[in-house]
Amino acid sequence: MATSQGLEEAWRNDQRDCILEPLSLPECPGGISTVEGSPSVPCLFCEEYSPVSEQNQLLKHMIIEHKLVIADVKLIADFRRYALYWKKRFTEQPITDFCCVIRTNSEALPEDQDNYFLLCDALPEDRTLRENLQQQKLREVLEQQHQERYDADFCGICMFCDKEFTGNRSVLLNHMANEHAFNVGLPDNIVNCKEFLDLLQKKLDSLQCLYCEKIFRDKNTLKDHMRKKQHRRINAKNREYDRFYIINYLEFGKSWEEVQSEDDRELLHSQEEDWSDWEEHPVCAVCLFCEKQAETTKKLYIHMEEAHGFGLLKIKSEYGLNFYQQVKLVNFIRRKVHQCLCYNCLEKFQSKKELVRHMEETKHITLLPARSMWDQPQYYFPTYENDTLLCTLSDSEDELTAGKQNEDVPVISEDVSNIEALKQGSVLNQLLREEINDEEP
Repeated sequence: MATSQGLEEAWRNDQRDCILEPLSLPECPGGISTVEGSPSVPCLFCEEYSPVSEQNQLLKHMIIEHKLVIADVKLIADFRRYALYWKKRFTEQPITDFCCVIRTNSEALPEDQDNYFLLCDALPEDRTLRENLQQQKLREVLEQQHQERYDADFCGICMFCDKEFTGNRSVLLNHMANEHAFNVGLPDNIVNCKEFLDLLQKKLDSLQCLYCEKIFRDKNTLKDHMRKKQHRRINAKNREYDRFYIINYLEFGKSWEEVQSEDDRELLHSQEEDWSDWEEHPVCAVCLFCEKQAETTKKLYIHMEEAHGFGLLKIKSEYGLNFYQQVKLVNFIRRKVHQCLCYNCLEKFQSKKELVRHMEETKHITLLPARSMWDQPQYYFPTYENDTLLCTLSDSEDELTAGKQNEDVPVISEDVSNIEALKQGSVLNQLLREEINDEEP
């Protein structure tokens, strides 16, 4: 029988050899090493490793234990593959063949001096590796993004109203943007959307504001805070979100801020140029009632008013139409003209020419039907996909008042010397009394 001392020694050995990570057999038919198949990142010199999500701990370990500093780690597209590559290379050649040596305390005694090694893209081999990893990562991300873009089996729940959405991911993202003013960007700019939404939901479940990232005591307080402070957006400075945006994979060695700042500099530079000779680009917009095309919207508006008696700008001003209402009105008219149907009296004709002749003779062309007929969501969609006229509409106040000079209307104040008499004889009181009398049996 084993002695108690032998059992204790065996127990200690067992504790030293205990498995702290789950093991996985190779799934690839050709076989793959445990290190290669593991989601963890290995140390470049020893058996230490760390999960990908905690790579900062590994970097700290390599600095303290092995005096190795890796430059611009956050810009390495795939740090795990990067670490595996250099771990293999350091077993083949001395580290001094690849790294710059940084000597600290150079004026101190030799025994008090430390040599640190810097691994950076100044080394051609390192730069080539980083570029290859970036290109490989970009291909993978674009493939994933392409798959998500056309995925019709997406299923997600709104973080604010718990409404479930199925189909394409854009349905949920557009819902949150339109209904809850929560916008994370265009769907086509996002990758790994499901993981992204799960991360945001987890933060909300932990009562954390997505923008200022403060923690609140309950859900109602958090909702009020995000609504009142306009914090229904993510914190753009939080690098945790970078992996969910395509822009962070596009250029080697550049973050989204650097790419965006370069775009801004180009914009500022272009604004300094002389635009005095700028001319309106031909639009080739088509008349609402005939086949006439015009190279500018101004010419098209003049044609429609002179040839058909239809003043779009005048109607826009009289009805106070905003941009979206103009879009719906244009699409409504396009559809009725295409159907050879008078939008005023609803009489059907055999051809577009007969319809237009009828509308001009009866003046129905200038009389819009009830707003409820054309101010409908279905007319957000273009009747003609290539309708250039839709692209030229605007909310410009200058256009709203085109061809019409507004005169200053004098405002005369009421005599408030006898305030009680004014209250009793005001129009509001008269209307209230009439309303009460109408309600009485």
